Amino acid sequence: MEKKPHLSFWSIWNMSFGFMGVQIGYSLQNGNTSRILSALGADVHHLSYFWLAAPLAGLIVQPIIGLFSDKTWTPLGRRIPYILLGAIISALAMFFMPNSEFFTYILPPLFFGAFMLLFMDTSFNITMQPFRALVGDMVSEEQRNQGYAVQSFLINAGAVVGSLLPYFLTSVGVSNIPAEGEKVAPTVIWAFYLGGAILLLSVLWTSFRTREYSPEEYLKYNDSKQVEPKKSSFITLLKEIPDTMWRLAIVQFFSWFSLFMMWVYTTPGVAQNVWNTVAGDSTSAAYNEAGNWVGVIFAVYSIFGAIFSIIMARIANRVGRKKTYMLALLAGGAGLVSMIFIQNQYGLLVSMIGIGIAWAAILAMPYAILSAALPSDKMGVYMGIFNATITIPQIAAGLLGGLVLTLVGGKAILMLGIAGLSMVIAGLSVVFVKEHINISTD
Repeated sequence: MEKKPHLSFWSIWNMSFGFMGVQIGYSLQNGNTSRILSALGADVHHLSYFWLAAPLAGLIVQPIIGLFSDKTWTPLGRRIPYILLGAIISALAMFFMPNSEFFTYILPPLFFGAFMLLFMDTSFNITMQPFRALVGDMVSEEQRNQGYAVQSFLINAGAVVGSLLPYFLTSVGVSNIPAEGEKVAPTVIWAFYLGGAILLLSVLWTSFRTREYSPEEYLKYNDSKQVEPKKSSFITLLKEIPDTMWRLAIVQFFSWFSLFMMWVYTTPGVAQNVWNTVAGDSTSAAYNEAGNWVGVIFAVYSIFGAIFSIIMARIANRVGRKKTYMLALLAGGAGLVSMIFIQNQYGLLVSMIGIGIAWAAILAMPYAILSAALPSDKMGVYMGIFNATITIPQIAAGLLGGLVLTLVGGKAILMLGIAGLSMVIAGLSVVFVKEHINISTD
């Protein structure tokens, strides 16, 4: 078995560049889905049910895409065909979702919007999963930390752009209030148009600037016993899941439960707590101003996440991955809880420091810890299965969200406190993870 060749920085950059565009779309979805669905008539107590579309799509789609991409060889490669297909579908879905009110001849606007959310998130998942596996396929062990660090940086950069787009469009004169007789603000509609276009263009860049290894090259760079294994059923794959993945699943459950609560309830929570709006006031100027500001603070936590991702590897090398992961999650929990007590929009920026640190760690540390335990020939399918540790907690949060909101008196801001508590539990759960020490000297 030969050693994988050393890749230039720009080769590593190009293979993850499309992920930046996907994250722009994903951030627009995270920051504006509650806003769009509320405008289309969804009750704040039911928002979490609509958000179930996203994790359900990921739970089903990612393992399937991982399994098929492990076995795919085409002139474009094994991962890139799926990345490209998902990007095309995503761009189409981003055009339709904010325009749901204009398709009443097909479905009522709220149902059409919910269907487009499912369609959009399914396509995001088709695209995202192969990007994780692509780095594992192409990058040598010595460059793996760099590969995932670059990917994490680009994800956060995309999140900044996606989160700020509605706010930027408002600043250049695009109306942030729906036109007479319409439901969704033009800033949101145009943000989705621009985000979809950038997503498609960035994925095209990756698709045509990255050359995946041929089957012969892949065989040369990997253990032949791993490249050509006997066929395994899905049940067998589940039975052979590394212990590291099971232990990480505990941390993942509480951290992604927390993130889901944050994405669903930040807009109504901030609107109620800072702008003093009432539930259901989704077409007012105040609510839409709050929605834009949520985009800003989401961009800010992504900026802090990008900054922390630059130094995270060095910190982990010094104090250990587990301790880095734990402290980052605890910082995120503190940031979320602090939002309950802040009634000034600019004060929320301080809360984003801890949330950004946690977000950077969530994007990188689980994969850094897990990657050493995965066989190379099953990289795609196990990365897809690992996505269940992201989607299942979101499904749980979606099912429980409305009930919990009722228990806290309809105060959406208190849901962020519950999210913070969940993040703290995630941080404490890191102690149970068994780490495979494999520190690069790069």
